[in-house]
Amino acid sequence: MWNNKNKITSALFLAVVMSGATTAMAQAPAPYDVTPELITAAKAEKSVVFYSATDVAVAEKLAKSFQDKYPGISVQVERAGSERVFQRIGQEESTGIHTADVIETSDAVHFVYMKRQGWLTPMVPKIVAERWPADERDPDGLFAAYRAHLSVMAYNTDLLKESDAPKTWKDLLDPRFKGKMVKGHPGYSGTVMTATHVLSDLLGWDYFEKLGKQDVMQVQSSTEPPKKLAQKERAVQVDGNEYNIFRLQDEGVPLKIVYPAEGTPLAVGNAGVLKDAPHPNAAKLFYAYLFSLDAQQLNSDFGGLRSFHPDIKEKAGRTPLSQIKLLHSDPEKLESLVPTIKSNYEKNFGT
Repeated sequence: MWNNKNKITSALFLAVVMSGATTAMAQAPAPYDVTPELITAAKAEKSVVFYSATDVAVAEKLAKSFQDKYPGISVQVERAGSERVFQRIGQEESTGIHTADVIETSDAVHFVYMKRQGWLTPMVPKIVAERWPADERDPDGLFAAYRAHLSVMAYNTDLLKESDAPKTWKDLLDPRFKGKMVKGHPGYSGTVMTATHVLSDLLGWDYFEKLGKQDVMQVQSSTEPPKKLAQKERAVQVDGNEYNIFRLQDEGVPLKIVYPAEGTPLAVGNAGVLKDAPHPNAAKLFYAYLFSLDAQQLNSDFGGLRSFHPDIKEKAGRTPLSQIKLLHSDPEKLESLVPTIKSNYEKNFGT
């Protein structure tokens, strides 16, 4: 993992983001398949570096699966929240010292920006070209939706009876939940940034002003609130990723997800290959693997992630997406609102 001292501040990086010059868009290349020649070239490079915002246990299990399939190629996983991953790429672009090969985050705005800046290389695995939904892949071939998950409300059933649990977002403003809730931060987590955007549109900023007075435990990553529930440090999760709840449920932890009738925020995790990837062939092979049935099924079974692969079989007991009202975020719209969202949020919850 990278050290905090090497990170530029969010404010400084945001200034760089909002003022950067644009670059002409790439054209989508012909779809590619994994060939013996690609495998040989990838093995000659010996390693691939993966910057990921997925929970570290899931990302590392995926890396091991790839290494087992392609022995001789090591995967270096660098895991952090989406905003930190994005900042690190900005540092590498500004210094010209490139480490990352493949990047994925849960903030779709990052890929809108990276595409415009020319930081990504066009690359389209055959499975993505043939079977991915058109609206879940970039038309110019620069990125595609590697994963999806929901930002969910949840609670620990040992601490709260179902009859007493919140059923709607506005229920969280009830005084009986004061001091009992935990949530992530949009300045760190792309998932929480997306959730904050769609819920502020739905409920207004006065909702967050009232929620901020509820003595909510503030953590960073969307992976943390489920863990606080599991440890019984808080009874209710305001936001946090669905897939960590699934994983904890599989371990027997008494957690229950709430899908409010008003809707649940959907976060799409795109992935792409960096233009200046130091291991271009290994990156191309690893990128194709990310969208393979093996990798996508692993993400679903072990990670609890949602997938756009049409052949994925979800575990029994999980509510299908078709039965959940989803709140979608428009990354083009969200990009210009990021400074306002962070500012409004920090007024109510702190930095």
